[in-house]
Amino acid sequence: MDQKVGLLVLLLAVGLLCLSLAPVSQAEDLMEDVLGDELDVEDDLGIAGREEDEEEELEGDMQDEEAPPTPKTPPIPKVTYKAPEPMGEHFIAESFDRGTLDGWVLSSAKKDDTDDDIAKYDGKWAVEDMKDSKLPGDKGLVLKTRAKHHAISAQLLRPFTFDTKPLIVQYEVNFQAGIDCGGAYVKLLSQTADLNLDLFGDKTPYTIMFGPDKCGEEYKLHFIFRHKNPKTGEYEEKHAKKPDSDLRTYYTDKKTHLYTLVVNPDNTFEVLVDQTVVNSGSLLTDMTPAVNPAAEIEDPDDQKPEDWDERPKIQDPAATKPEDWDEDAPAQIPDEDAVKPDGWLDDEPEYIGDPDAVKPEDWDEDMDGEWEAPQVPNPACETAPGCGAWKRPMIDNPNHKGKWKPPMIDNPNYQGVWKPRKVPNPAFFEDLQPFRMTPFSAVGLELWSMTSEIFFDNFFITDDRSTAERWAADGWGLKKAAEGAADPGLATQMMSAAEERPWLWVVYVLTVALPVVLIIVFCCTGKKKSSETPAAEYKKTDEAQPDVKDEDDEEEEEEEEEKAEEKAEEAEKSSPAAEQKSDGEESPAENEDEDAEKETSDDKLEDDVLRRSPRNRDRKVRKD
Repeated sequence: MDQKVGLLVLLLAVGLLCLSLAPVSQAEDLMEDVLGDELDVEDDLGIAGREEDEEEELEGDMQDEEAPPTPKTPPIPKVTYKAPEPMGEHFIAESFDRGTLDGWVLSSAKKDDTDDDIAKYDGKWAVEDMKDSKLPGDKGLVLKTRAKHHAISAQLLRPFTFDTKPLIVQYEVNFQAGIDCGGAYVKLLSQTADLNLDLFGDKTPYTIMFGPDKCGEEYKLHFIFRHKNPKTGEYEEKHAKKPDSDLRTYYTDKKTHLYTLVVNPDNTFEVLVDQTVVNSGSLLTDMTPAVNPAAEIEDPDDQKPEDWDERPKIQDPAATKPEDWDEDAPAQIPDEDAVKPDGWLDDEPEYIGDPDAVKPEDWDEDMDGEWEAPQVPNPACETAPGCGAWKRPMIDNPNHKGKWKPPMIDNPNYQGVWKPRKVPNPAFFEDLQPFRMTPFSAVGLELWSMTSEIFFDNFFITDDRSTAERWAADGWGLKKAAEGAADPGLATQMMSAAEERPWLWVVYVLTVALPVVLIIVFCCTGKKKSSETPAAEYKKTDEAQPDVKDEDDEEEEEEEEEKAEEKAEEAEKSSPAAEQKSDGEESPAENEDEDAEKETSDDKLEDDVLRRSPRNRDRKVRKD
């Protein structure tokens, strides 16, 4: 049994070890699939630098031959980054790997109705590597300043027109320093005659706004499009419903995440994070406010009549107060059946002045008044049932009824809740193709953030989903593989989490100890065999069981059998029929006697079997 327990504990340990190694192995497999033959991985057995290491080791041995060798930590594999190359139809493909802002325009606009100190779009942008980049050479656009307005934009290769093909927008964001309050969303700037990227600001018309935004404990993922009213020509923002998924991790884990928006010609949309759908719906039914207004509205000129009765229940006007109804009866009365307990100390106060208390030396009676010792429980009351004047306890008054009120009955004049009448909506229209939005010709970032070091990369707009997925695999997929390879194992992550939240140690102990305890309880313990009689050990079934009886019962039965045999012999000797019996013939009476003797012996055998049965013996024991 001890070997079984040891084996189970060993299996648990091996399982935890496998879990800790699983993320690393999965990340390495993913890296190999993404990179293929284009990546050069140098491990601790690589050729580069091997000769230099050998020369340094020889020199070290010459200088100090007795020094023990220093253990070396295997280096993390180095990955040679290769910029993604756009393939297929696209409208913009920007990876910033040139290291410059060529093609991007910094805004010089000023916000209206804002203090001059913060009205300018003077926030700083830079193209650089991530702080903890796992891919040296992979550059991106970084928001460098906090508490500033930032605006930067770029023209598309050609305007995007909403016709028969879907719109796919995707880009990467990494909150390197976390995020307190700020956004990382993009705007698709509408194609207009007066579009000037040098003056790009919050008033610049846009067609779609998409991306993450966070302030306080509210985590948002915007999808907003501006819809043109076909009657008035005015634009109104339509907001997608909130995602059902928990978005907190994307803002706090300091990893690079891929944000994707897909808008289809059939008016459906999808919002994806890391190629996983977190929100989806229809432009016609899942936007607020709705794209199409209601066909009917409440008449604003309609007013509720003065005699309209909305009360479903009223007091019964025919009800009268009963004559015996006493409204003045108290809710509680003294218990007349209560008796003062014996030993009650009526003359002893419940609290007395502390006899050990001493007036402070700096006590000024003119300023502080007459000094009194603090009150303490009376020690004389500790052994008594009570002290002070005894009062009867209060009980509920059975005659208390409270203030009388007439009962409620259905209102015969009830007319229901009044609502204004419906009239046709003069602003009603029906747009069954909200997908056909205003074309856009530029993409921009117009942000305010209280946190800096927000990393943007790999902007891509296309109308072909497979092309977008290929771009994502070459860019974000490579980052994911590199970050996964550098991530610590499960055990290290659990230790780090416990350091931040010590209460997790309790969870870990219970998770490991509880199964071990249950295994020991169920595997190493069992029922002890009780000292039972041999008869009780037989299985209780309908099958025949051998007779089991005690030695005393056997002796008594043998004595009874001997006495019965002696009586039978005496009866045979004294019987006259025995003397008349002939040697060659037997009379019918003798045959009958023999049959009777056989039946008697059979009955005795059956009685003997019944007496020897464990059940009859148990009945005998119980009877005794």
